[in-house]
Amino acid sequence: MDDRVIEAIEGQVEKEPYAGKMGLKLVELAPGHAVVELPPREDLTNIFGMTHGGAIFSLIDEAFEVSCNAHGTVAVALSMNVSFHRAPSPASRLRAESHEIHRSTRTAAYEIRVTDEDNQLIASCTALAYRKKDRLPFLEEGGQ
Repeated sequence: MDDRVIEAIEGQVEKEPYAGKMGLKLVELAPGHAVVELPPREDLTNIFGMTHGGAIFSLIDEAFEVSCNAHGTVAVALSMNVSFHRAPSPASRLRAESHEIHRSTRTAAYEIRVTDEDNQLIASCTALAYRKKDRLPFLEEGGQ
C-alpha cells in the first residue's frame, strides 16, 4: 500500500491550493518522513525584508502534514512547538525535513528541521499528531 499512498498524497499536494500559493514543493516522501522546499519569494517577506515566520511555519506544517499522513490513515495536528534560530537570507531556498520519532496507535511525534542551502539551522519544531483510524479519503476505492 505504501506506493499507492505516496502517489495519492503527491497528487493531493500538487492540487493543494495553499501549497501552490506558497510555492511549496514536495521533494521526498515516505511513511513518517518528508522533505518540502520553499523557494525564495519577495512576497513572503516581513516588514524587515526577511522571510516571514508564518511562511516558515507553513513550510514546517506541510512537511509534518504529509509525513504523518503517509501511513495511509488520517492524522491531524495536536500540537506544534516551533523555535526560530536565525533569520534566513531573503534569497535562501528553505528546506523542511520531517522525521517520525515515535508512533503509537493513537499518536505520533515528529521532529522537523528547517535549513537553508548552506545547511544552517533556521527553525526547528517538535510536533504531535493524532492518528485517526480513517483511511485517507482520496485513496482509490478497493485495495489497500
